[in-house]
Amino acid sequence: MKDHQARSRTIADGSVSQARALIVDDERSLADLIGMALRYEGWETRIAESGTEALSAAREFAPDVIVLDIMLPDLDGVGVLQRLRESGDGVPVLFLTARDSVQDRITGLSEGGDDYVTKPFSLEEVVARVHALVRRSGGRPAAPADEVLRVGDLTLDPRSYEVQRGGDAIELTQTEFEVLRALMEHEQRVVTKAALYEQVWHEEFDGTSTVVELYISYLRKKIELGRTPMIRTVRGVGYLLKAGPDA
Repeated sequence: MKDHQARSRTIADGSVSQARALIVDDERSLADLIGMALRYEGWETRIAESGTEALSAAREFAPDVIVLDIMLPDLDGVGVLQRLRESGDGVPVLFLTARDSVQDRITGLSEGGDDYVTKPFSLEEVVARVHALVRRSGGRPAAPADEVLRVGDLTLDPRSYEVQRGGDAIELTQTEFEVLRALMEHEQRVVTKAALYEQVWHEEFDGTSTVVELYISYLRKKIELGRTPMIRTVRGVGYLLKAGPDA
């Protein structure tokens, strides 16, 4: 999934999940400051100190926005952006640079960058611009209602209500099916318990119901028994569905 849905947006019905920012700068102290400011605003952050590391982190971390320094020790920020766009990744990018020429601004934006901040800058400005980029991007459009969802060897067909893992049919109740669909629609993104409750049961979550945990346990028994686990619990937040073992 190359386009990135903003985790701070609502998922389908108005539920909120945490946003991710990848900060790319070889000046570690500056990257740490930006990360601290964003975490204070409720973001999840990761730092990369080179272009190669940034490309790897973009694939693994699936950020909703990248704060990208132009001057990097190996592949520069423009080169990183070019490779992201060539791969079909439309994640919003905020360039950071010590350069203040009009040509540098034009180059960065013409290559697919979304905004530009010149060093020195205030942390408040960077945070505000990051929030604005995520709001403007609108995130990844929701999958069509009849599109077959796939995560690893797990498939879900909304038209036939068929679920398979590794080619083996898995029988689910309607509620189990809807919980799984919500997780699969937001692969590798945390879905809060409140989000699941409101999306599946269409009621406001009061913070005390354990029905979500109950259905997650049902799903785990049906799709994970004897297989590699896919449903991760993010303690104190919610759940995410991910193919492959934990890092």
